[in-house]
Amino acid sequence: MGNCCERLGPQKNTYMRVSLPAVCFVWQIAMIVLFGVFIRYDKESDAHWVEYKHKNNLTDLENDFYFRYPSFQDVHVMIFVGFGFLMTFLKRYSYGGVGFNFLIASFGLQWALLMQGWFHSLDLDTGKIYIGVENIINADFCCAGSLIAFGALLGKVSPVQLMVVTLFGVTLFAVEEYIILDLLHCRDAGGSMVIHCFGGYYGLAISWVLYRPNLHQSKHLHGSNYQSDLFAMIGTLFLWMFWPSFNGAISYHGDGQHRAFINTYIALASSVLTAVALSSMFHKRGKLDMVHIQNATLAGAVTMGTSAEFMITPYGSLIVGFCMGIISTFGYVFVTPFLEKTLKLQDTCGIHNLHAVPGMLGGFLGAVVAAAANEDVYGKEGLINVFDKEGKYANRGMGTQGGYQAAGTCVSIAFGLVGGAIVGLILKIPIWGDAADDHCFDDEAYWELPEEEEEILPPVLEYNNHMTHKSQDIAESSFCAEQC
Repeated sequence: MGNCCERLGPQKNTYMRVSLPAVCFVWQIAMIVLFGVFIRYDKESDAHWVEYKHKNNLTDLENDFYFRYPSFQDVHVMIFVGFGFLMTFLKRYSYGGVGFNFLIASFGLQWALLMQGWFHSLDLDTGKIYIGVENIINADFCCAGSLIAFGALLGKVSPVQLMVVTLFGVTLFAVEEYIILDLLHCRDAGGSMVIHCFGGYYGLAISWVLYRPNLHQSKHLHGSNYQSDLFAMIGTLFLWMFWPSFNGAISYHGDGQHRAFINTYIALASSVLTAVALSSMFHKRGKLDMVHIQNATLAGAVTMGTSAEFMITPYGSLIVGFCMGIISTFGYVFVTPFLEKTLKLQDTCGIHNLHAVPGMLGGFLGAVVAAAANEDVYGKEGLINVFDKEGKYANRGMGTQGGYQAAGTCVSIAFGLVGGAIVGLILKIPIWGDAADDHCFDDEAYWELPEEEEEILPPVLEYNNHMTHKSQDIAESSFCAEQC
């Protein structure tokens, strides 16, 4: 978008009193109308469940709600608390981080129930979408793709732009999910491909199109302080604790979900140690960088998503976590600054290193593990159950399955990059009320702040920046003084 504040002043007006209420009211009314036309309770949530269970000799314990709801709770906490607080690391953008996360997730889950319903749950006889607990879990998953993209745009776009990102992000997600899971018949329980890889490249493509050459004018705000980093670490811990549920929430009852929990649990633990090791190793004085601890410690779970319910073995999970802690930390130290300098890619939260690359590697890892699967490891019934080898897929060889898994990863990358570039061009139209280059990463642009916060703050010592490769030659203090 425009880079000269003086020349494009009217186009950088952040006044939202008309546009934001209009978008929220119109789109919410549209959701009410569409829900009224299409959405209904499924048989397990309908009042006729009592008759249905008696007719089929079932009990309430066989209602999927009692099996899925604990995982739904965990996933829901990750979406609203985990992702939200992870975004609060910027010292003057905590309201925007957690507040806009709340806004777009709330809109996204409604649109996701419709989009995913049209592709997966539409009853052609009645024209209705029947939803239950598994649908709302998948809706949260769908929102996650847009929240990941938000990480690359954090502090640089308006709430109206974020609503547009979510509208198109959920739509693209539903289409690529249908292609990958239904048409290609890939397995992706934890969403390495359909969630993380897509969401990561979707956000990066948008950010690349919206490149701001004068973003250095907000450099004094593009960093953290002690308090904001502590809040962000709360988000990390919620994500870290509940990620096994994320990867296993929609796995098959029994051994598949059990295995997904174990594999993710182990990979997460391994990522922590290697992330800490690399963080210390890359610092001349051996100190730890909170950027790495907040993010790279989660990379193992992202990569484990596709293979979570596969027989990758516990030590295989440890290896995945071990490698991803290294790769993700390396990305924050070297790759992100390189991408900004050479490709003009401004990635506020470093989603390239936590979601895009780990998701892509997770997809290809799943392809390798699937291709190596055999009856000696899984058993005949286990192989059929894990890879859903039924109907027209009953005779698909495991090598072929591995090829389709790799193709699914490529589809997610393509949808993310092409879709993100198109959405970025839409957002580049100067009508959305985004902040000027010298007013990014600042809650004051869109939030009413407490009086004591409205005063001009003294320079804050900056020591945590997700984009700039900081000099490692620091003083004895834990902080580096801001250079004006």
